[in-house]
Amino acid sequence: MQTKMFSEAGEASASARIYLSRATSALQRVVEKIHLFDPALVITCARGSSDHAATYAKYMIEKHLGLPVASHAPSMSSLFKRPLKMDRALFICISQSGGSPDLVESAKLARQQGAFTVALVNETASPLAEACEYVIPLYAGPELSVAATKSYILSLVAIAHLTACLSRDQDLLADIETLPQKLSDAWTLEWGAALPILTPARNFFVVGRGLGLGIAQEAALKFKETSGLHAESYSAAEVRHGPMALVEKNMPVLLFVPQDASTKSFDVIAEDFIQRGAKVISVGKSYRGAVVLPTIDGLAPELSVICMIQTFYKLVNRLSLERGLNPDSPPSLRKVTETV
Repeated sequence: MQTKMFSEAGEASASARIYLSRATSALQRVVEKIHLFDPALVITCARGSSDHAATYAKYMIEKHLGLPVASHAPSMSSLFKRPLKMDRALFICISQSGGSPDLVESAKLARQQGAFTVALVNETASPLAEACEYVIPLYAGPELSVAATKSYILSLVAIAHLTACLSRDQDLLADIETLPQKLSDAWTLEWGAALPILTPARNFFVVGRGLGLGIAQEAALKFKETSGLHAESYSAAEVRHGPMALVEKNMPVLLFVPQDASTKSFDVIAEDFIQRGAKVISVGKSYRGAVVLPTIDGLAPELSVICMIQTFYKLVNRLSLERGLNPDSPPSLRKVTETV
């Protein structure tokens, strides 16, 4: 069955190419304004998959710019009407539709309080884009499947691009130019070896850390909404602080292992999971006793995780079908979720 989710996820490479060809000049103007603004901190505002992109933004910005990044609680603006001090804040909203009232209200209030507001949004003719002072279009194109795929990937691309421009990291910028082809290569990879473990599963962990934590969060969400699986995401630094007590024999554990300073922290937990009899699936590093899935080499760790989630979407689409579901129409969900 050729699903919309499969088709749209497969378009991420082409969308990334369009983004890089169209967004660079507009992005440079935003970057110049941010440098003049000289923020003391960054605040992200998002829901759902876009909030997982915000997790990625936190690690990218803190690592490359040395600015603290906090996540805004939209209800503080939409429900409680509580203005926050934001005169030195760069306020970044991330959204596919740009239509959720709580995000719009948060952006308006942040702007009134003196924040530098930027929307990373796919729908540029949206209330959120209008509420923010500056807009960075994602150029993901139409996305009809309920499950966000290419819009999430393009959010990551835009975040990486923005961060690289702000930090003037020429090596990262050069790698970003190769990303459309790398995403295309990632789409050709096969992760079918994970299906015998995941298809009969009911509960499992998805583990990431740092740059890979946001994609672990996104993967866990996609398992829930498209495949009816109870998957929980954890940081490799946190999973031994309580959640490890839930691990039992034959329980699946999916590891997203970035190739950076966080890699070693996975070695201990991978061995611990395997010794407990868990069925470990590893992306990014090989462990004895684990099912190892292929990924794209030759990219900065900041970008390799984007290729990991690209291949993951191919897997989870197939998993949904194997479990007799339709990933385009998850039960009780709709494409645009409006929260107040």
